Amino acid sequence: MAGLTSSTIGRKYAMALSAMFLLIFLLMHLSVNLLSVFSKDAFNSASYFMGYNPAVQFLMQPILIFAVFFHFIMGFILEAKNNRARPVKYAVNKGSANSSWFSRNMIISGLVILAFLGLHMYDFWVHEMTYKYAPGEGDPNDLTRFWGELHAKFADLWRVIFYVVAFVLLGMHLAHGFQSSFQSVGARHPQYTPVIKAFGNWYSILIPAGFIFIAVFHYITQ
Repeated sequence: MAGLTSSTIGRKYAMALSAMFLLIFLLMHLSVNLLSVFSKDAFNSASYFMGYNPAVQFLMQPILIFAVFFHFIMGFILEAKNNRARPVKYAVNKGSANSSWFSRNMIISGLVILAFLGLHMYDFWVHEMTYKYAPGEGDPNDLTRFWGELHAKFADLWRVIFYVVAFVLLGMHLAHGFQSSFQSVGARHPQYTPVIKAFGNWYSILIPAGFIFIAVFHYITQ
């Protein structure tokens, strides 16, 4: 990994790979959470499996945590290097004529998403670790608790609003990052690039919209 991240090209390649891993995770995470809208039992069963399966907990979860922090840290590093290489920001060539404001300010959306992840981990991951490993917190083998815990989190309007804003920004982040990650690993071809771009556009809309739908659903069904 050290060799891969020792150059700018290597860093972009490594960041793209971490982005692709996170894209897959988002799809899986949304699939599980959508079950909470349609079936309490299905969501409870899926959540129990994800929360107690050793391969998920002790292999995939550490990889996911590493990928999240690696992706954000590498993004900050690349942004800092780009800023140093561009001391006069778009003073001459007017960046807005060549790229969107959002593509030039991925760091801003990244910081908001990082703040959201902090709240999300506090809401669910920290709670789950406390519930499972702190003595007297409850029965860790209770299969029926997951839906109720998720539902209760969205009783507060401020939390729902924050989630909605974060997922809108995530969608904008994905709209640029999806295609960029494929370009960084060399997936450029006149025949395939338009398909990747179109798929990325739909992905960046449907995935955040799905999460927003879940949050709003649990709020209005309190």
